[in-house]
Amino acid sequence: MESRRPGCGSPLLSTAPSAGGVRGLLCVLGASARRLSWAGCWKHLRSGCWDGEAGTAPASGAQFQLHVPSGLDQVHAMEGEEVVLPAWYTFQGEAATARPWETLTLMWFLEQEGKDLKQVLAHISGVTTNQDGASLVYPMPSRNVSLRLQRLREKDSGSYRCSVNVQDKQGTSRGHSSKTLKLDVWVPPAPPSCHLLGTPRVGTNVTLSCKSPRSKPAALYQWERSHPSVEVFFAPVLDAISGFLSLRNLSSSMSGVYVCKATNRVGSASCNVTLEVSSGPGAAVVAGAVVGTLVGLGLLAGLVLLYQRQGKAPEEVANDIKEDAAAPRTLPWPKGSDTISKNGTLSSVTSSPALRPPHRPSRLGASTASTPMTPTRSHGWVSPSALSRKGAVPVMVPAQNQAGSLV
Repeated sequence: MESRRPGCGSPLLSTAPSAGGVRGLLCVLGASARRLSWAGCWKHLRSGCWDGEAGTAPASGAQFQLHVPSGLDQVHAMEGEEVVLPAWYTFQGEAATARPWETLTLMWFLEQEGKDLKQVLAHISGVTTNQDGASLVYPMPSRNVSLRLQRLREKDSGSYRCSVNVQDKQGTSRGHSSKTLKLDVWVPPAPPSCHLLGTPRVGTNVTLSCKSPRSKPAALYQWERSHPSVEVFFAPVLDAISGFLSLRNLSSSMSGVYVCKATNRVGSASCNVTLEVSSGPGAAVVAGAVVGTLVGLGLLAGLVLLYQRQGKAPEEVANDIKEDAAAPRTLPWPKGSDTISKNGTLSSVTSSPALRPPHRPSRLGASTASTPMTPTRSHGWVSPSALSRKGAVPVMVPAQNQAGSLV
């Protein structure tokens, strides 16, 4: 008995005696023939033909499915390494092996929040185009459409969408679907920076800071003293998220080398800082005292100079003779007088008793009534004619104006 199936070009089923005389099922597909059990033959019949032989398209009602690993919706990888995003498609009841009649249209896209959709790889009509670092795991044709990403960078993180459309040679769509896998590229902590905040003196408080400039996921920080003795710190003096270590009421025994270690899921890095607790005044205090002393001396010197300048000011004003002032009028002084003092001043002349007019006491009574009174000069005034008779010499005496200047 024979039965034929279109597309294989030869009887699909025939019964023939086995070598032992037992009848069995002989599957003849094209040029190949194998004696199998009913179950084995049926498995191959459902797939169309033997591997490598021509086959037919599945019935239009065959269900197309695109698969990703069950429960795998997010993939983690480390920066600089490579990752495979697995995906494959099948027709219900068939093996995951491409058939010659299949025309595959495959596209991988990257979706990132706040950015436009980015095409990573495309396979259309047998031609593959891809971005740098992206490739297919298996050569086409294949029903395994897994994507390989190499030399990963943090910016490669995002949701990758796989879109598959299968047509037959007549251009009829036999199935299409899409699946999404989320990729998260992790970055080990970059070497952190350690700093000392505060002045380490006995009795004071200081803070040690530690921060890694780059880490994904965010790093956690751990502080410990490695020298002279090992000491590990925990909360509340340690903030593992911010990387701060608070040291209060310092003592000399707290001096040493403090090491900070930044750690995340894919790596770690460390830095250290040396703490030396001093018992004397700090450098800032000494510097402040020196500066204060210098400022005080400068102010004192300025006050002394100001006082000296104010003391000389009246003398300079008194000795300031105006050049444009008019000279005093000269009086005719007679020569040859021996009553003038050697310095020739007016005070010396007026003080001579010989130049004073004689004092005549007036008689009371009739003389005051009969003789009229004549005006007299005040004592101390000498007429120029009297001075001339006495041989006085005229001299120029400086005078002082209302402003206090000598003229």
